[in-house]
Amino acid sequence: MSDMSEIFDATDGAELGVRVRADVQRDPLFVLRTATVIARGRGRPPSAVTRACKEEGDLIAQAPPLAVRQELERALVGRDADVALEWLQEVGVIRHVFPELEATVDLAQEAGRLHKDVWAHTRQVVKQAVPRPAVRWAALLHDIGKVPTRTFTRDGVHFHGHAEVGARMFDKVCRRLPFERDMARKVRFLIKHHLRSNQYSDHWTDSAVRRFAREMEEHLIDLLDLSRADITSKRPGRRQALLRQISELQARIERLREADAVLPPLPPGIGNALMTHFGLPPSRRVGELKQMLEEAIERGELEPRREDEYYLAWLADRVGPATEP
Repeated sequence: MSDMSEIFDATDGAELGVRVRADVQRDPLFVLRTATVIARGRGRPPSAVTRACKEEGDLIAQAPPLAVRQELERALVGRDADVALEWLQEVGVIRHVFPELEATVDLAQEAGRLHKDVWAHTRQVVKQAVPRPAVRWAALLHDIGKVPTRTFTRDGVHFHGHAEVGARMFDKVCRRLPFERDMARKVRFLIKHHLRSNQYSDHWTDSAVRRFAREMEEHLIDLLDLSRADITSKRPGRRQALLRQISELQARIERLREADAVLPPLPPGIGNALMTHFGLPPSRRVGELKQMLEEAIERGELEPRREDEYYLAWLADRVGPATEP
């Protein structure tokens, strides 16, 4: 990296351009290493470096895909990753490595008003995201599905289903750039579900909050951090309101987990009582019946932590005296 620093300190001009072109021809990863230096706060390199990297940028296609992914990740977690991404797009690397991202340049997110395009929004989300690799990768790729899903109506621009489409597009990205299995799984999950926490409101029941936390599994914290980073609105109060909404959701999940750990709503052994009463073997149906009870408790229809017979009688009125597995 010391050699890279020398490049940034060198006198701008034709001689520097010749030197950099030779470096890129010897090792196309030189361009990505330049981006890593930018991302670590050094600022943009001399203009001769940028011109030379742009002239030789096509050579990135010759670099080993794994090395490309690893060097990109080093740049992606830097404090000035947004500046590095802008520079990589300028020199043509984004076009070669991520055509899905290149397609978001100048892609308007709203009609009839000045608004940042999807690429500008993406760079800001990356900058705002916590510098964990999975979250930064998801921030970089979370909106690639907006390109094929954009539609125009009298109500404005819409991107219905872009999260799901983006997750499928990420599968193609993985075929070009090898990710470790667990990393790929997490990034895909975050892309697919990056809008979920935005749907939260204080009207959600405790059962709905528990279900959301269960469905997000071990990705919950990463997802909430991505959701925070995805807030780029400049409207007065809008950003603060959305951040507060996410914080309230996280706090509510934590409160419910603490309460459930101390006093679960159903008595211990209720599963065995259900199997005996309804003649069921251990099965998904037993879990469904327990969920019915938990949701009824959340709605206030049942009291928590009562005797087994109390819950069995309530279920019998709704599912009958016996249930097939």
